[in-house]
Amino acid sequence: MFSRREQLIKKCGEGGVGRHDFLRQLIHEFTTTTSIERKRQTLANLANFAYDPINYEFMKQLHLVDLFLAQLSETNQELLRFALAGLCNISCDPEIKEYIISLKGINLIASYVLHKNEEIALNALTTLFYLFESKSAVFPEDLEQKVIQLEANSNPRLKNLGTVFLQAYYRNKNDKSGIQNVSSNIV
Repeated sequence: MFSRREQLIKKCGEGGVGRHDFLRQLIHEFTTTTSIERKRQTLANLANFAYDPINYEFMKQLHLVDLFLAQLSETNQELLRFALAGLCNISCDPEIKEYIISLKGINLIASYVLHKNEEIALNALTTLFYLFESKSAVFPEDLEQKVIQLEANSNPRLKNLGTVFLQAYYRNKNDKSGIQNVSSNIV
């Protein structure tokens, strides 16, 4: 659920720990702990906070996108999953979207579209959906073929998202209605 400043004050009081400080504490915990389980839990919390637009400014100030992107080089699938979930949640913000694109995040994220973990693949492709809304986004050359493979997948979630993505960004390049025409192709 999205929050308003008044709701936050009511929830934690005027003297309570604010979102900025709490997010800073979570980032500190993530970067200092050696426990993979604590890293996983902390990154999951950060990804959840990325869902609420009221947190976007705090996350920009705290460079949370950099932390999420850095986790994409991890081998731990849970860290990958939560980092991509966080990127997916936060990439709706226009400034953050452009920041991710400027850091060559599209290619990094696109490399997970065919990941064997369904949640990682879904988070990667959904994040790309948001990023490609930007005029500055450049499509990786091999992305269309990867998404065609998803469209042929027996998993309905992967198949449907692949179909919608192809329809929106490849099959309707000359059709301005794009994503609105895909509902008939979904299983």
